[in-house]
Amino acid sequence: MAIPGETAPRVKWLAAPTSPVWVDQALARPDLVLIDHAHCERKAAGVALQLMFRYPSDRELGERLSPLAREELAHFERVLALMGQRGIAPRPLPAPPYGAALKAQVRREEPGRLLDSLLVAGLIEARSHERMALLASHGPDPELRQLYGDLLASEARHFGLYWLLAEARCGRQALVARLEELARAEWEALLSPEAGAVGAERVRMHSPGVLPLEPLAAPG
Repeated sequence: MAIPGETAPRVKWLAAPTSPVWVDQALARPDLVLIDHAHCERKAAGVALQLMFRYPSDRELGERLSPLAREELAHFERVLALMGQRGIAPRPLPAPPYGAALKAQVRREEPGRLLDSLLVAGLIEARSHERMALLASHGPDPELRQLYGDLLASEARHFGLYWLLAEARCGRQALVARLEELARAEWEALLSPEAGAVGAERVRMHSPGVLPLEPLAAPG
């Protein structure tokens, strides 16, 4: 059982932290979180590759995102291996509306499209980092605590890289202003119409469960 009000250290990208309700749901169904985690790692690799293909003339983007994609796939393989050891078969899971809600925020015209794509990817990485930290801190299973703890540094590096790539291409002023808007949208995507009562059977790495909105502090 999570301690009421206790969360991971504040991640500056995020408008508000995850609620203890989500932590309780995730700890009640670690199998679902593992399956969804595998899907998330694979999707994260796909996001990096998609950006590389969309902007093939941006050499630095390709040089920086190619190792990120490989690392995400290595994480996917590690989660998949642990699932196999535990007899958990990979399977499709109904996804929460989180990813689609954030994707809908991405503007269609450049340079807004590039900026938004980088910031949305970074926000997803930041939320993943925050929630893995919670699972590493509160989980009763030593093996799962080790898994989530081991991935924290790379998750932090990933959202930091997206920040640096966005700043280099669009400037800090435009970045900070847009991040505040997108961070609020990310928070709204994690609100539950049932006040967080999603239920453990539908828990996902990015299922609803956040505390009230707080002022956003710019990274850096």
